[in-house]
Amino acid sequence: MAKKNNIVIVFDFDKTIIDVDSDNWVVDELGFTDLFNQLLPTMPWNSLMVRMMKELHDHGKTIEEIKKVLTRIPIHPRVILAIKAAHALGCELRIVSDANTFFIETILEYLGILEYFSEINTNLGHVDEQGRLTISPYHDFTKSSHGCSRCPPNMCKGLIIERIQDSFTKEGNKMTMIYLGDGANDYCPSLRLKAEDYMMPRKDFPVWDLISQNPTLVKATVRDWTDGEAMERILMGIINEVISSSNEEEEKEKMLICDHCKISVGIVHEPLVPLALQVPLKLVK
Repeated sequence: MAKKNNIVIVFDFDKTIIDVDSDNWVVDELGFTDLFNQLLPTMPWNSLMVRMMKELHDHGKTIEEIKKVLTRIPIHPRVILAIKAAHALGCELRIVSDANTFFIETILEYLGILEYFSEINTNLGHVDEQGRLTISPYHDFTKSSHGCSRCPPNMCKGLIIERIQDSFTKEGNKMTMIYLGDGANDYCPSLRLKAEDYMMPRKDFPVWDLISQNPTLVKATVRDWTDGEAMERILMGIINEVISSSNEEEEKEKMLICDHCKISVGIVHEPLVPLALQVPLKLVK
């Protein structure tokens, strides 16, 4: 990997890195769509997935079967190339997703790109002693609310973005954040981005619709994308733009330092010649 730059790229996972929703994909591929649709109006999404994992286990579906289904999940090949290229350029990559650690890590490991991400923020997916996948909420809403009315009770992505921003501020490091997402729960973090950041909403998806209703609410530069090919092209363009701008700033700082040195030194005199080495004027022809 190249020398680390000041760019942090935050990816949503479902319908951003992969082309589908991982929860729906597992439920549909294992034949439980009808039950899922029946229960969907009765409980929050996160709680529903906890129930669905229990149903899968009770009907004899194994963890290995779930893993096998996850390895077939659709992903645009250019997305994988974009992730590798961004990492090679020195960007720090993170994930903020309402999926779960088991699904995300299984998929990324199979694709050979898990190691490129420094942090995965999502609901905890854990296989218990009985071999059943249990899913715990990122924010435990049974104990206390995260306090954000825009987001589902189990996760406020905006709070996660603020934590990342604060960590860089405390360390005294500059940061440009690029956020990629598609869903309505990606709108809250888009409002937390700063003027020097970039928001990449997937066009004609919920977060794009929300931003389009009042674009002035988002301080970051907004550049939408449609598919994996467009994502790669636009993301690489932004990265190169930020790196070029950063290099220009560094050059300006160097020039200012050099100018300051000249001002401090002032007039430069020729060095004095020691008396012993001076030639008497009468000997000079």
